[in-house]
Amino acid sequence: MGNGLVNTRDQRFVLYEQIGIERLFGFDKFRDFSRDLIDMMLTEAEKFAVEEILPTYEISDKEDTAVFKDGKAYAPKCFHGPYKKFVEGGWLCPMAPPEVGGQGIPMTVYTACSELFGSANYAFCMYPGLTLGAAAMIATYGTPEQLRKYAMKMFAGEWAGTMCLTEPGAGTDVGALRTTAKRLPDGKFSITGTKCFISAGDHDLTEQIVHPVLARIEGDPPGTPGISIFIVPKYRVNDDGSLGEFNDVATGNIEHKMGIKGSATATLNFGENGNCIGELLGNEREGIKIMFMMMNEARLGTGMQGLDLASVSFEHAVQYAKERIQFRRIESIADNSAPGVAIINHPDIRRSLLWMKSHVEGMRAMNYYIAYCIDMEHIATDEEEKAKMKGIVELLTPISKAYCSDKAVEICSLGIDVFGGYGYCCEYPMEQYLRDVKIATIYEGTNYIQSLDLVGRKLGQRKGQNLMNLFGEIAATIGKAKGREALKPYAELLEGAMGMIGDLTMNFAKWGKSMDYVIPVMNARPFLMMMGDLVIGWKLLDAAGIASDKLDAIYKNAGIDPSQAGAFARDNAEAAFYQGKVASCKYFASNVLPTIEGRCKAIKQADKTPLEIADESFAV
Repeated sequence: MGNGLVNTRDQRFVLYEQIGIERLFGFDKFRDFSRDLIDMMLTEAEKFAVEEILPTYEISDKEDTAVFKDGKAYAPKCFHGPYKKFVEGGWLCPMAPPEVGGQGIPMTVYTACSELFGSANYAFCMYPGLTLGAAAMIATYGTPEQLRKYAMKMFAGEWAGTMCLTEPGAGTDVGALRTTAKRLPDGKFSITGTKCFISAGDHDLTEQIVHPVLARIEGDPPGTPGISIFIVPKYRVNDDGSLGEFNDVATGNIEHKMGIKGSATATLNFGENGNCIGELLGNEREGIKIMFMMMNEARLGTGMQGLDLASVSFEHAVQYAKERIQFRRIESIADNSAPGVAIINHPDIRRSLLWMKSHVEGMRAMNYYIAYCIDMEHIATDEEEKAKMKGIVELLTPISKAYCSDKAVEICSLGIDVFGGYGYCCEYPMEQYLRDVKIATIYEGTNYIQSLDLVGRKLGQRKGQNLMNLFGEIAATIGKAKGREALKPYAELLEGAMGMIGDLTMNFAKWGKSMDYVIPVMNARPFLMMMGDLVIGWKLLDAAGIASDKLDAIYKNAGIDPSQAGAFARDNAEAAFYQGKVASCKYFASNVLPTIEGRCKAIKQADKTPLEIADESFAV
């Protein structure tokens, strides 16, 4: 069953055949990279995921979870060895520039590596992931002294990092925070307040944890415009870089969660004794702007979490379906003497598996494409091309986070269904996949918040140019696919779906101008899911075109007629793979894209029943 985590053949298809990542190597930034080097990295990432991270998966959920004892939080004991090897292997910050200890690898490549790590145990990945994000933010917005004092040791894995936004009572409403910063004579600040739901907020994997903390300087205005961000270490740092006294950052507790139990999700109390000192990061009242760098990265990471768990659930479901013998073939159902067959032969199981397969492959292609756009934004010399890449990333970020996490919940649930009763039992990992992925729909801004971000902000950015650029890319793929007779019907289905979404977007704009904006707000989440379906359909159609060309060459070289393709694929792995890519496109286009028309029509009805129903009528 391969590695049981991720289809590495599909990873390489997306990287090399669909994205064409080797184009990056023509730019100075990535001139030292090659396909051989990337293959070696992927192989080593796979090895590390399987041999070091995967053995911790069940243990860190059931026997050796994160714990809180005597005012301190402790990571699972089984994480300590792999974490040390993870850092020593250079996996914590390989995409960071060499001057801060990284290898400067393309984000696209690291995204593929991270899928392997996250599929093995996402809870483990929370610790280095938060550290990298916080370090990169300090390196970008901090002073040279702050880079030396904090970020360099974080990039090296000696110290850890977090992201401290959420507060009790405020939740996603960051502007309602109560944490305060009092200006001190030496230019530093006294920090007082409580933050909750802080992933990897406290642990013993490192001797120091550096907290980026949102707070309001006394006297600054209310809401998000008045928020600043501060570097608040768990222990103060002496001038020589050594650790000093405790900085009055106390852990109140860690949460007892549904899933990712290996991740210590903490409540942190800053300045209970009036002795918590923080340093301003960047300029005053730019806290949200600065934190958004890390938040956007975290949202893409959460989209990857959805892909990670969806991938491993699907891989297990396919393998189980090939092995589990139950019932006779449907055409032999009345023949009591007929032998039982593997459940992969049953129509409903095959439909479920192809639904899972098409979504997993589409999400992988979308997320890797976003990473590629990030790489292109950083190396593009043409300003318009740079703006185009940045705009596509901005537009697709909330879609990746919300769509991938929502669909992953469905995929993991279907994975349990394939296993039947065994899937519901703890002797198989299927139920843990579902528990571990559910949080992805909630943290880093709930999926409703992502939908509001898409509809309320992202659609209108650059006067709609970002959306037009995305539609232009989709239209180019449609035009190319129409030239291949076998793919033309599916290209037309995608074209129709794009047209209906485009029309609905215009309706949203009209409702906004007429102040009847409640309709787009109420339907933001359904709209985002349709946009996700559109992007997935696009990526699958693109893949099918590439696969069709490859199949033509395979059949020609083998001297067989395409009518013999099915039988040929049983003994030819490459033919089987490419046939699978075409099948994913055909299934998704035929079964998912047509539903967009009905969903668009429903929203256009402008039904306000959810707003009109009395509170008391929801439940009496």
